[in-house]
Amino acid sequence: MKLRLSYHTALLVAIAVVLTLGWAQTQTMSAQDDVFHIVKGVVKHVDKDTKTMVVKAGDGTEHTIKWTDKTTVEGGKDIGDGIKEGSKVSVKYTEKAGEKTAVGVKDAGKATAKAVNN
Repeated sequence: MKLRLSYHTALLVAIAVVLTLGWAQTQTMSAQDDVFHIVKGVVKHVDKDTKTMVVKAGDGTEHTIKWTDKTTVEGGKDIGDGIKEGSKVSVKYTEKAGEKTAVGVKDAGKATAKAVNN
C-alpha cells in the first residue's frame, strides 16, 4: 500500500509540526521564567519612588528586589509602611535578566511574634 499525500496536505502537516515545535519551545521558556527564589533577612533600605528594597540575608549578601502592584504582602500593611527598614522578611521572587521582582513578601518578625505569643 502506497500513501500519496497531496501538496496541500503535506504543507498542512509541515505547518502543524512547526507550530507544535514552536509551542513546545514557548512552554519551555515559560517554565524557566517561573522559577521562584526565596531570601530571608532584614530590610536594610526601602525606596518607595523606585519600588525597591534591599534585603540583607543571613549570609551577609544584599539583594535589591523591586515590587509591583501584584506583589502580595503578608503580615504588614504595605512595603514602606508596615514592612520597613529593620523588618525581618521572607521574600519570594523571580529573577529575569538580573532583575529580582518580588511575588510575595512576608513579615517574618510578626509571624515569629505571633507564634511566640500564642
